[in-house]
Amino acid sequence: MILPNFNDFPRVGRIIGIDWGARRTGVAVSDASREFVFPRPVILARRGGASIARQIADVAIAEQVVGIVFGLPCHLDGCESETAMSVRACATELCTYTDLPIAFIDETLTSHAAQDEMGRVRVSDIKRELDSESARVILENAIAVIRRLK
Repeated sequence: MILPNFNDFPRVGRIIGIDWGARRTGVAVSDASREFVFPRPVILARRGGASIARQIADVAIAEQVVGIVFGLPCHLDGCESETAMSVRACATELCTYTDLPIAFIDETLTSHAAQDEMGRVRVSDIKRELDSESARVILENAIAVIRRLK
């Protein structure tokens, strides 16, 4: 079920953060207390394989999460980017695989923040790890928003 905001999002339990990408989708998961967030391996889009939404649902089941947060790509002026439509379509498809609550959060500049936090690393490491590090930043931002709603 897609929520309009975080007001009805679960306040306790593990949650998953998603940095959607057409080829690679970053994934991060919190612990039950939401004190720590851990990057997980990226989900790869493969021809003839399970859809990204199906793979996200499988990760959500395996990680025993209570909710899902998607980073929503927006322009610096706050308007949604062209990619936002694909993110929303993935979330809508995900609703066919799970009834977990799904919320969106602006992901503006999360990739830059993630890369800054990664420090100086090889280009191959950036390509392999950046998407899930971005998902970690998305999830940390969402947790901060949820905490402010208490």
